[in-house]
This record gives sequence, structure tokens and C-alpha cells, in this order.
Amino acid sequence: MAGVSSESLTKALSELEAKLPFASLQLARELFGILGTVDSSAALRRALTDPSRSGDEKSALIRQLFSGKVSTEAVEIAAGLASSRWASARDIGDALETLAATVVIAVAENKSAVSASGITGLEELENDLFSFNQAVASSHEVQRALSEPQASGAAKIALAERIVPGASEEAKVLIGQAVSQPRGIKATRLVARFAELAAKRQQRWIATVTVTRPLLETQINRLQAGLNSLYGRELKINVKVDPLLIGGIRVQVGDEVLDASVVTRLGELQRQLAG
Repeated sequence: MAGVSSESLTKALSELEAKLPFASLQLARELFGILGTVDSSAALRRALTDPSRSGDEKSALIRQLFSGKVSTEAVEIAAGLASSRWASARDIGDALETLAATVVIAVAENKSAVSASGITGLEELENDLFSFNQAVASSHEVQRALSEPQASGAAKIALAERIVPGASEEAKVLIGQAVSQPRGIKATRLVARFAELAAKRQQRWIATVTVTRPLLETQINRLQAGLNSLYGRELKINVKVDPLLIGGIRVQVGDEVLDASVVTRLGELQRQLAG
């Protein structure tokens, strides 16, 4: 996904973020259900991505189709996607799939975040998804069963749950979605994509701190306390030493970078002088 579709997905994920602390698996299931309806109708996909129709018209179509059938929250998330612009008819489905998976991942994250670090729940989810793919890769019989076009989605879900009986509820939702609605790709490939989304979410709990020389334990403790306060969660601190910084400190948490290094300041000064 690129261009205008990528921008629309980024916007949707940003808007979803405020809902994630209260996310539920039911919301994820509803979004996956909406995705199933969208995927089943080429005419609906075209209507939702038609550049000649206004965003309000497309949102109204979503509300007309799904209001009363799923929660208001799920309807509004899907309506928000419909109001955006998409480069291709498939892109809105891909975006809806990403949002639904992100909700599931947030549920796993929230399970342990209240007491310690959300990284624990995310690691458990990643391990379950990895275990499923490993089990499938080791059995040609299972691979054939999951790719059998005549087998029902319910039968494939039941088989998947037998493969990883100890998996978390969050993992079961994502694996069940992958085996019952792989959307044109192998189920294991979709499971791997879900694992990548979980790994990216996990980075929000890791602060990579780059400094010019090793820090004392007391400095690390002060840094830990300051970053935990700044981000409002218990971060895992990884310290890297890079003498090329010359001085200062660089902190990266997920996609966000806090850079107070001398090199960065010199670069900013050079840009100002060039301007």
C-alpha cells in the first residue's frame, strides 16, 4: 500500500489509537466481519473507493449497511475509512484488516500493561503466532487441509485451534481470521503479517538510548524514571554507545525520536545557514 492509500491508513491508525486502551476482542471480531462483507462484494468495494463520490456519501453507505448489526464504534471506524481516499478497491479491505488486527494486538498489550509492561502480552501473542506457523510448516497434511477450497471456514478454525490448543484468545482470533479469510494469500503468510504488526507495536515499549559513553547505573535509573513519566508506561531501556554523536543523547521509542545530540544540532545549524 502506497501513496494516498498509505496516507489514509496512517490517519485511520492515528484516530484508532485513542480507542485502543479500551479495546475489546468483540470490536475486532466486528471489524473482521465488516471486512468479510466488503470482500464479498466487488460492487461495494468500488462504491467505497469511488473518487467521484464524496466522503460523506461513502460513510453514509457504511452506516446504512451496518448500523444495528455491529456496535456503533465498529460502524464509525469503518465509516471513517470509507470517507478517506483509496488508490485501489482492495486497499480499503487491507486497511480494515490492519485496523482489526491492531485492535486484537492492543487487547494483548493491555492485559499486562496495567501492572507492568505491555511488552509481556505482546511477546506471548507473537510466540503463539510463531508456534502456529511452525506447526503448519512441519506438516504437509495440515497445509493441504488449510488450503482445501471445499473446507468451511469453521472447520479450518477448529483445525487451527487443535494445532495450538494453549494459544491466547487474542492469538486464536488472529489465527482464525487468517485460516478462514486469508484473502488470496497463504494463511501462514497472513499470520506472519499479524506477528509483524505485534512486533511493531512492541517497539512502543522499548526505548533505545544512544549516548557517547557508557552511563552509570544511577544515570540509567534517572533516565528510566524520566522516560516512564514522559510516555506514561514502563519502558524497557536499551543503551547503545556511539562516540560519533560527539555529545548529547538520542532516544527512540517506536517511530518517535527524541534527539538532543550535538550532531543533530550542528545539522540544524547548517540547514539554517544554507537557508
